Amino acid sequence: MTNLLYDALLGIRAADRNRVLLELPQGASISYAEMAQRAAQVAGALRAVGVRPGDRVVAQVAKSHAALALYLGCLRAGAVFVPLNTAYTPSEMAYFIEDAAPSLILCDPEAEASLATAARSVDAKLHTLGAAGEGSWSDAVAAAHPVDVTPRGPDDLACFLYTSGTTGRSKGAMLTHGNLHSNAEALVSCWRFTEADRLLHALPIFHAHGLFAACNVAMRAGASMLWQPEFDTFAVLAALPRATVMMGVPTYYTRLLATPGLDRAATAHMRVFTSGSAPLLADTHAAFAARTGHAILERYGMTETGMITSNPYVGARRPGTVGMPLLGVDLRLCVPGTAKPVPPGETGMIEVCGPNVFTGYWKKPEKTAAELRPDGWFITGDLGQLDADGYLHIVGREKDLIISGGYNVYPKEVEQVLDALSGVAESAVIGVPHSDYGEGVLAIIRAEPGATPTKATLRTAAEAALANFKRPKAYIFADALPRNTMGKVQKAALRQLHADRFANSKTDAAE
Repeated sequence: MTNLLYDALLGIRAADRNRVLLELPQGASISYAEMAQRAAQVAGALRAVGVRPGDRVVAQVAKSHAALALYLGCLRAGAVFVPLNTAYTPSEMAYFIEDAAPSLILCDPEAEASLATAARSVDAKLHTLGAAGEGSWSDAVAAAHPVDVTPRGPDDLACFLYTSGTTGRSKGAMLTHGNLHSNAEALVSCWRFTEADRLLHALPIFHAHGLFAACNVAMRAGASMLWQPEFDTFAVLAALPRATVMMGVPTYYTRLLATPGLDRAATAHMRVFTSGSAPLLADTHAAFAARTGHAILERYGMTETGMITSNPYVGARRPGTVGMPLLGVDLRLCVPGTAKPVPPGETGMIEVCGPNVFTGYWKKPEKTAAELRPDGWFITGDLGQLDADGYLHIVGREKDLIISGGYNVYPKEVEQVLDALSGVAESAVIGVPHSDYGEGVLAIIRAEPGATPTKATLRTAAEAALANFKRPKAYIFADALPRNTMGKVQKAALRQLHADRFANSKTDAAE
């Protein structure tokens, strides 16, 4: 028995010293063979600290080649990799650690003290790994003996990623070797990836987009990655002439468009630009095509499913649509709350079925049953329409999930922080169009009678409790919030009322 995902990504090229996997910003490079050696060392270090097949490994570490080796080492060792956003606060991390119950936690050296209590609560080892490779984990890897590849089949867990909804806490979406392998295969085929490609990689790798849609696809094809630690407009522009593919979120493209250096000459070597994780505005699509001659290829996916649809590589890439289902993926539109298909051309709940669909939510059988039907169809929570040519149009979300800069924000968590403050009677947190982030987080506050909470107080509370991407970008005070006859706040009305709040905003500072 082989290790399905590890073999497909790295194992089949483990002896290839001439094929470059990563080109680092400083000019150094790492071959496929060198990364395979590092993954074997990581697997040995995992065994040495007591991680066994099926154990969870939680990682809140900066993007680096060592972080990628950690992911691949977990696959090789049969561990379940659980990457977490580097912006999460210690209180947020405590929840994830308690829920995942990992055997090992890796964090930045500066975060070690703040996570020590949470690690002890689940009897997990705690190691550090910094952006430059410093920390106790690098020492452990250097001292370890390489271990053989652990057999893993299609149904074995490879990773789980924490996703979110509009209420409750984050859920761990369990993804198998088969899920991730099938999605990588489908995307290599759809986007025509080959060994000749060089992917400009500026995405984070704690996210499905940067880790699975980018790294997995590039490695499955045997391509190289131009490794950027983060998205920096000028660094990306400088690297573009050496790349053939770039994957990004809409924010990346709006920022590139704001830079004079983006033109046809800068993108002459590019084969394709893709966009996902948040809706791409039609105006951005048109402006980018006018400046570069490239029509951005927009696609649609979710943490629970990987990529679901894509605009075609050859054919019309239609602004405002996310294309057609990938090979092997079935999609249907149903009357919400039922499995009954809607008539052609009408709006329905998007449901998806295929080898890419996750197996359920970690330790949450009731949530799994509510969103994953017994016959394998996953209820996405998104509403869509199919046009006459089979292109999918996302027309809204059944829930109030906000996607800001490619990251999910669920309003309830932000509202709980704001509602706990003295002088705040209630808050309503919504997402409205933002020219840079796709959606900006906006908080509408109703104060208690006679109270005058300040925006500074609200910002301070948000900064203490929430990751940066969750914090409201503006606060508005209102005498009352619109409600329906059942007393529920009508967020749709608030979104309509404040739709232009961030239309021309270019600032990260909360107002």
